[in-house]
Amino acid sequence: MTAPHPRHRRALAIPAGLAVAASLALLPGTPAAAAPAAETAPSASADATSLSYVVNVSPGHRPSATVRRAIAKAGGTIVTSYDRIGVIVVHSANPDFAQSVRKVRGVQSAGATRTAPLPSAATTDTGAPQVLSGRELAAAQATSATAEGQDPLESLQWDLPAIKADKAHEKTLGSKKVTVAVIDTGVDDTHPDIAPNFDREASVNCVAGKPDTTDGAWRPSAAESPHGTHVAGEIAAAKNGIGMTGVAPGVKVSGIKVGNPDGFFYAEAVVCGFMWAAEHDVDVTNNSYYTDPWYFNCKDDPDQKALVEAVSRASRYAEKKGAVNVAAAGNENYDLASDEITDPSSPNDTTPGDRTVDPSKCLDIPTQLPGVVTVAATGAKGLKSSFSNHGLGVIDIAAPGGDSTAYQTPAPPATSGLILGTLPGGKWGYMAGTSMASPHVAGVAALIKSTHPHASPAMVKALLYAQADATPCTKPYDIDGDGKVDAVCEGSKNRNGFYGWGMADALDAVRW
Repeated sequence: MTAPHPRHRRALAIPAGLAVAASLALLPGTPAAAAPAAETAPSASADATSLSYVVNVSPGHRPSATVRRAIAKAGGTIVTSYDRIGVIVVHSANPDFAQSVRKVRGVQSAGATRTAPLPSAATTDTGAPQVLSGRELAAAQATSATAEGQDPLESLQWDLPAIKADKAHEKTLGSKKVTVAVIDTGVDDTHPDIAPNFDREASVNCVAGKPDTTDGAWRPSAAESPHGTHVAGEIAAAKNGIGMTGVAPGVKVSGIKVGNPDGFFYAEAVVCGFMWAAEHDVDVTNNSYYTDPWYFNCKDDPDQKALVEAVSRASRYAEKKGAVNVAAAGNENYDLASDEITDPSSPNDTTPGDRTVDPSKCLDIPTQLPGVVTVAATGAKGLKSSFSNHGLGVIDIAAPGGDSTAYQTPAPPATSGLILGTLPGGKWGYMAGTSMASPHVAGVAALIKSTHPHASPAMVKALLYAQADATPCTKPYDIDGDGKVDAVCEGSKNRNGFYGWGMADALDAVRW
């Protein structure tokens, strides 16, 4: 089944009457308990015709006087400079800014991070998470009353036993010395399931491309997506007798807000997010998004090439400083190992148009960057989710991301094939997508780091793959039962395009 092509990965619709599956579900938000965080103005010089740019130079020292003069001469204003990786964030109203600066000695690449002037165009995302009703809460609480040691909503979390997290929790909940950063739309740290484990020092707002450390700046406003809060709960909702349980309920979680109020994740914000994580001793980053406005960034385009280079430098730096970077594979049922893909959604901040790309040369970032753990989604029956991207040699590992309940129905007492998570304002609700699979793997990586506190990112990833439960290809893959093959899986039981090295295993993470 080919998934519909939404304007963004962040709101994936499943046919009417079935459950909504959302990757980066940037949807109308539920009211937050915390006061909305004020957005930092991108720069004093930004106006209605300004664009944002990244200028890449040699790393390790501040931009040379020649480069700084050239930026100013071309009409640019430096917003910030990440000297350790040689990435400069610039605003300019000059449409020829990047072309002019690329000619300057010392500039390795430069490109616009968007195609719409600051601020960006509004999104067209629709839908909402399925908020748990009072009746559903009461029913789940009644069920959990008979299950010793369970949080009230844990009976609805079919995803935890799917990766043996319930068994892992009998041995350990994870270490408070381990922090997972949710690079996303913001996290409501006032939620009762998140507050006990929240790491304020490792939290920030990076939307403008530079850190805003104002207290609470990492929170989503009432009008913004609940996506980051949902992801944070999946990873580290506390086992505290309230609500649900995270995959690693004893570790810390931080919020690094990179999604702007219109729902876009621009390169300057993503670079800032990785750099903040790197400099604040984060052990794992979760990245359930793609970097706008291009779904795939082609290196033969000078703007897109600069974005790939900037985000690559930032993600590599975060790993060099000790972070394991985990990312969602995407929700379009694309074969990312195919020779070509039709991308109808780029650029998504102005007017997208169909283009054919080679996914080995045009990259979904950060998902396809070297060193990043790429996660596919599975449903309640353990099969690839109907929407999940796949691809031999691209997918590293699989984890529960949910699917339509009609396609993959969970065993009772769970009732929904989607994934339960925390929502702003002290609520809980269901979402689905590879965005929900990635935090399961981030949680397992956090448990590995808890068990092996001195393990390097390379060692954590090696253990993650070695401990995964090998899962053979699903052949034929006819998830909707209409007699037609919906996707083709290539590879062996031990490594294939649907499940990578296999299903993430939380129990092995705490006993190896």
